[in-house]
Amino acid sequence: MVKIRLRRVGSRNQASYRVVVADKESPRDGKFIEIVGHYNPRTDPSTVVFKDDRIFYWLSVGAQPTEAVEGLFKQIMLTERYERFKAGEDVEALVKEAEEIYKTRVTDLRTNP
Repeated sequence: MVKIRLRRVGSRNQASYRVVVADKESPRDGKFIEIVGHYNPRTDPSTVVFKDDRIFYWLSVGAQPTEAVEGLFKQIMLTERYERFKAGEDVEALVKEAEEIYKTRVTDLRTNP
């Protein structure tokens, strides 16, 4: 089974995360299939950026997001866009909509609360 999950990167006390597609059996920071986004909880607001088209693909072939990743999906309304994708809406339009959401959320990456 394939999971969409967080992979910790960064030095001690300065964690940030990559969102990766990995086999369920591989370790947290071990082997993965593809990087599909990143998450930095240290910025204000937290920085969340996904490759929506790739996530739609992996969800459509049966990948399961973890609880933490599902929460990130809800923050940026990715689950709603995925439902519209399944209903037949164009991927390009959904990706452009997502880019607008990401632009409003991204702040100075050096921000450290």
